[in-house]
Amino acid sequence: MKSHYHCVYDMKYHLVLVTKYRHKCFTAEILNSLEEICRIQCGKWEVDLLEFGGEADHVHLLLGLNPTIEPAKFINSLKTVSSRLVRKQYSEHLKQYYWKPVLWSRAYCLLTTGGAPLEVIKDYIQNQNRPT
Repeated sequence: MKSHYHCVYDMKYHLVLVTKYRHKCFTAEILNSLEEICRIQCGKWEVDLLEFGGEADHVHLLLGLNPTIEPAKFINSLKTVSSRLVRKQYSEHLKQYYWKPVLWSRAYCLLTTGGAPLEVIKDYIQNQNRPT
């Protein structure tokens, strides 16, 4: 649990970013650079990057956000900055996959995660000691 001004929260998200056209263009070196870029960007947004992993055509991030951050704005910034920096650093490698200045698909997957299963939370809420 964390606190921010007047609230206590624990908001975890699983973010999946996929390369444009699912091209398998990531190498181990590129994934290492992406992780570092993501860590820096998360720091600037006060987002906790709890876990990072990826394969040749996508990455997974486990994030801890505070309630003041709009996930869509953060993700847009993360994709824009990471795309620009990776394309700059690995332009020779990536030009065999992309003829335009792109890296990520427009789509992404964002899932809330962590805590108790929904059934446990539903049961807890339904069984409150409601005044009569």
